[in-house]
Amino acid sequence: MPDQSATAQILRQEKPTGVFPIRIWWPYAIGIGGMHLMALLAVWPWLFSWVGVASVVIGHYLFGMLGMTVGYHRLLSHRSFQCPLWLEHTFAVLGVCCLQDTPVRWVATHRLHHQHSDEQPDPHSPLVNLVWGQVGWLIVKNRDVGHAAHVDRYARDLLRDRFYLWLERKHHGLLLFLLHVLAIFFIGVAIGAATGGLSEAWRMGLSLVVWGVAVRTVVVWHVTWAVNSLTHLWGYRTYSTSDNSRNNWLVGLLAHGEGWHNNHHALPTAAAHGRAWWEIDFSYRLICCLESVGLAWNVSRPEKRPANS
Repeated sequence: MPDQSATAQILRQEKPTGVFPIRIWWPYAIGIGGMHLMALLAVWPWLFSWVGVASVVIGHYLFGMLGMTVGYHRLLSHRSFQCPLWLEHTFAVLGVCCLQDTPVRWVATHRLHHQHSDEQPDPHSPLVNLVWGQVGWLIVKNRDVGHAAHVDRYARDLLRDRFYLWLERKHHGLLLFLLHVLAIFFIGVAIGAATGGLSEAWRMGLSLVVWGVAVRTVVVWHVTWAVNSLTHLWGYRTYSTSDNSRNNWLVGLLAHGEGWHNNHHALPTAAAHGRAWWEIDFSYRLICCLESVGLAWNVSRPEKRPANS
């Protein structure tokens, strides 16, 4: 049952002061809108393929779980475990391929969210409204987020790494995303060429771009954004935190364990978000697998802490 403070919080929250006066952030608005329109091409029968459908599922785990959940979130934002630098950078590249900003900017925004969760400075509290928490905050300029002083304050550790600094310069992050689109296209071309002629190679290449890039990106976007929005509105609370974070079973399953969000806000640096046996956390299981073969160490585990404390 939600505690009284959480229930009171759910009434209303004002937008961050940095968004006033309201100005559309056109590069993000056009990019998000364009990717959704591109994903709608999946309804065109000529572009349908079971390989494309499979690429959405595989990509959701490869890019969404390894890139966003394990990489951007649990490793880079909270340092809940350590791994070889080459593996850390691999996770970061997979995260870049989700088109959710560079590691430095994503981490800085997320750490700001934890510092002011469901308070006015929170960049994406759904207590403003559900649409704001899901996507609205991304398409409105916030002068308090993304500038040099902001990223230096909240992600200085990443800025010391030359690779992350390189990603910040000259749109190199966007270049990596476009290169991965090209790679997926040619994988489709190769599959099509092996099963048919030139026309099939062209069709399969475009099919994989639509399904394996556009549809997969939109799916990963909305699953990630649902952690920002749905898990601060609906679910149960195991811990009495100062924000309105909730454990939401649907988001928990779709977001590879990220939906056990009240658990996470109670113990942000813990690699495991699930607590009860039925709170399935695929991301933590992956980290444990990496630990078992020596590719992860110093894994932060939940401390013994009573519920609703």
